[in-house]
Amino acid sequence: MKEIFARERGGPGGTPPAPAALAAKVRTLAPSMTRSMQRVAEAVAGDPAGCAALTVTGLAELTGTSEATVVRTARLLGYPGYRDLRLALAGLAAQQQSGRAPAITTDIAVDDPIADVVAKLAYDEQQTLADTAAGLDTVQLGAAVTALAAARRTDVYGVGASGLVAQDLTQKLLRIGLMAHAHSDPHLAVTNAVQLRAGDVAIAITHSGSTGDVIEPLRVAFERGATTVAITGRPDGPVTQYADHVLTTSTARESELRPAAMSSRTGQLLVVDCLFVGVAQRTYETAAPALSASYEALAHRHRP
Repeated sequence: MKEIFARERGGPGGTPPAPAALAAKVRTLAPSMTRSMQRVAEAVAGDPAGCAALTVTGLAELTGTSEATVVRTARLLGYPGYRDLRLALAGLAAQQQSGRAPAITTDIAVDDPIADVVAKLAYDEQQTLADTAAGLDTVQLGAAVTALAAARRTDVYGVGASGLVAQDLTQKLLRIGLMAHAHSDPHLAVTNAVQLRAGDVAIAITHSGSTGDVIEPLRVAFERGATTVAITGRPDGPVTQYADHVLTTSTARESELRPAAMSSRTGQLLVVDCLFVGVAQRTYETAAPALSASYEALAHRHRP
């Protein structure tokens, strides 16, 4: 058995986020920031044009923080320094002025007409998909696809709403002839993870990045030598400690009528679909006949 962290982990790429991904990055990371860093993040997300015009000293004074806090926030958001963050802010401001980066809508209110509920939910879903796509590390995604396409077996861990996403991924992989299992029971997840080895894949789905029932089987799989993947909204969360590849999702702002479990599901499903399509491309010679066979079996079932 290999020691934890002995293997080289696939971390986030070194390229700073594009302007379109900046707002998504702020929404994703803000909950895990210190309060002073949150003030900086909220300022740049709320007024990118105004903050782009400020020096590091000016932004520190505006947010009541220090220059060091501004620089740390920029680095946490994925930029080498404040200068790079300012360039991204200028780009984001230009996109907003052109109408290609709309402002965040208000939360759903208890007395909203149903038509407004539909419009707000549709906007939030679209924004979550766009944010997740903008922030998704395609190098990490490609590596995960490669591992899945060659895997002897794939185990996927998720509880609650993430468990439904885990089931969605496994049924897709099964339909193209791959061996996959979804585990929402933590005890079954661990006992199955013990059986994994090099050449297998384990995927943990947790928006918070700190769900113990998901982290534990991923840790066991990691120790057994399986390739591990984390699909999470918190790239700095504990689950990434045991992940060879991290796929980050975005989410709409949580509100009373839109809990995190509901809003996180959209981004997770996009990542799952990307994984599936990528694997189907890599295994097309066997995936296409398997899909045809499953379609035929289902069609036969519904024939009179």
